[in-house]
Amino acid sequence: MIEQHQRYAYRNIDDRPTYEWPNGTRLAVYVSTNIEAFRFGKGKGAAIAPPDQAQSHSIYSFRDYGNRVGFWRLMDLFDQLDIPAGHQLNTAVYDLHPDIPARIRSRGDEILGHGLTNSDVQESLSEAEEKHLIESCTGRIRQEEGAAPTGWMSPWLSNTPVTLDLLQEAGYRYCMDWTSDDQPIWAATRNGRILLMPYPIENNDNRSLVWYRYTSAQFSDMLIDTFDEMLEQSARQPLVMPISLHPFLVGRPYRIRELRRAFQHIVAHRDRIWLTRPGDICRHVEQLPAGTVPGDGGA
Repeated sequence: MIEQHQRYAYRNIDDRPTYEWPNGTRLAVYVSTNIEAFRFGKGKGAAIAPPDQAQSHSIYSFRDYGNRVGFWRLMDLFDQLDIPAGHQLNTAVYDLHPDIPARIRSRGDEILGHGLTNSDVQESLSEAEEKHLIESCTGRIRQEEGAAPTGWMSPWLSNTPVTLDLLQEAGYRYCMDWTSDDQPIWAATRNGRILLMPYPIENNDNRSLVWYRYTSAQFSDMLIDTFDEMLEQSARQPLVMPISLHPFLVGRPYRIRELRRAFQHIVAHRDRIWLTRPGDICRHVEQLPAGTVPGDGGA
C-alpha cells in the first residue's frame, strides 16, 4: 500500500447522498479575493519573475497595484452586480491598508484567516510556530471585526502535517487548502473534524493568467464554461463552483472588463443558483443530517 494522508477516505461523487442548497438550488457559487501584503525585499515574491528578480522594486510594486487600485475596482464591480464575496486577508493589511478591511466590512462580506503576509509560508514552521501564527492572526481578526473567522486559507496553500489539526483546535470550521472535490467534505483531525471547502486551482486568476498564460478572454471563457457545465451537472447532485481572484491581476482595466462579462453571465442565472460566501456554505453543511456529507461518520 502506498503512503496515504488519512485525512479523508475515498468516495466517488456519484456514490453519495444528494442534498440541496437554500431555495432548492443545487449549484453554490462563491467568489473569493486574496488580499495580500508582501515584505519589501524579503521572503517570497510574486511568482511572476525569475528568482533573481522576485525581490525587485518593480515586482513588489506590480503586486502593490492590487491594494492601491485593483481591489477598489473589484469592489465597485461586486457592488454593481450585487455579488457577495469572501476575502482571504493577510493580517498585515490591517496596519498597511486599513481602508481595505473597512470597505469589506461595509459590504457585509466575509474575512478569512490567511496568515500575516504572503511573503511567508507555513510549511517550514515548527508546530509551535505555526500554532502561534494561526492564533495571532485569528486574534487580530477578532479584535478588528468583533468575531473570529470561521475559515482559513494558508499563504500559498502551504501546509505542515499538523495544519488541519491546529486550525480545528483554534476554532476554525473550514479550510480552503485542499482542492480535491466539487463538494465540501469533512477531514479528520486529531481532535475532531474540519470541513474542506472546494477551492479552485484553475478558476484562479493567478494560476490561469500568470502560470498558464491564458488571456483575459480565455480566463472569462473558462469561468463561463465551468459555470454552464456545472449548472447542468447540478441537476444530479449539489456542487460548489469557487472563483479565486487576486486584485493585482484582474483589477487591471483590460482584465476587469473581461471579468465583468463572465460575472454578468453568472448573475443572469441568479434565480437558479446560490450566490453566496464560503462561510455560509459551511454553516449549511453543518446543519445537514448525519450521513449526508463524506467524512461525517455516516458517509
